[in-house]
Amino acid sequence: MARILAGTLLLLVSLESIQTLRICSFNVRSFGEAKRENSKAMDIIVKIINRCDIMLLMEIKDSRNIICPTLMKMLNGKSRRGRRDYNYVVSSRLGRNAYKEQYAFLYRESAVSVKKSYHYHDTQKGDEDVFSREPFVVWFYSPQTAITDFVIIPLHTTPETSVREINELFDVYMDVKRRWKPENFVFMGDFNAGCSYVPKKSWKQIRLRMDPKFVWLISDNMDTTVKGSTNCAYDRIVIQGQQINSSIIPNSANIFDFQKAYKITEEEALEISDHFPVEFTLRSGGSPTNLVRSVAPKKRGRKKSQRS
Repeated sequence: MARILAGTLLLLVSLESIQTLRICSFNVRSFGEAKRENSKAMDIIVKIINRCDIMLLMEIKDSRNIICPTLMKMLNGKSRRGRRDYNYVVSSRLGRNAYKEQYAFLYRESAVSVKKSYHYHDTQKGDEDVFSREPFVVWFYSPQTAITDFVIIPLHTTPETSVREINELFDVYMDVKRRWKPENFVFMGDFNAGCSYVPKKSWKQIRLRMDPKFVWLISDNMDTTVKGSTNCAYDRIVIQGQQINSSIIPNSANIFDFQKAYKITEEEALEISDHFPVEFTLRSGGSPTNLVRSVAPKKRGRKKSQRS
């Protein structure tokens, strides 16, 4: 009987872990060929991705289109019977000059699929070309979770123009609503939304912050930076929509301190990135939880500083 009960409990835990959906965002600093050839860094990056059902990667510098295929090989190489666990969608190379970056979404195919995607065209008259890297908007379908579909709008800002770029996300939101009419939105990425790049007086210029229907899951007091000398909430997650708001597992929005989790030094961690990933989890289908307002701020007790 004890063995049967233990087996039943294990099955329930396994089902819950499958049906919940962890959504993550990670700026992997200067993710190009040099980092690809760093086997230790790549092993940890793959471990970080493998924690998540959807992972947004930023700052991909990949003119040869090798980063995502390499990650697919590493993520799927150990799958049972050759089954593919992960797939990806990637943006075109974005930027105003010779310097280009890409957004990529890596996702677990057993959990979600991509319904639609498009590059936002930043061409409004009188307000053209605000974004350094225009959002690559992706609409996901998630049959196992409490909400079955949601749109993710990624953003990696240039630090010096972050206030203007974050504010412009409201126009992206309106464009997506007109185009697809979805009900659930996630805005996430390296907004550079902290320290001197977005001082307190500047928040009133940001429509996503001033409109109460947008919920900021990563608070201003959370530290998303790796360096011990910094304490800035650069990386953010913002949601909009009653259904997604009620579907988030309470207190699941947080940073993932991979330095601590994998017991590596700060120097080793910085070979991977100067940012920690941020994340939250959607619950499996069932009765709604209490509405999410924000997470309790986590201070790491470090001096505030500025970095790009």
